Amino acid sequence: MSKLLKLQQGQVWKMGESFLRITRLERMAVEYKCATGPAGKGATLHSVTKKEFCRLIKSAVLQPSAPAPLPRPARPE
Repeated sequence: MSKLLKLQQGQVWKMGESFLRITRLERMAVEYKCATGPAGKGATLHSVTKKEFCRLIKSAVLQPSAPAPLPRPARPE
């Protein structure tokens, strides 16, 4: 049984040699950038329905997100 995943803005999916990054997520639509390398060089913007995007990433692998930056220490007053 497969694990259910929730689409979120900023997720990066690897599909073959290309990377897909969700740039805008709405109720019924998804905008994503498709790039051939992880650096995002030469990325193209695409707009599709959420259903089409889910079909597209069916064989893709979700990449781990970058770790959150550590909070800065509070300055004494």
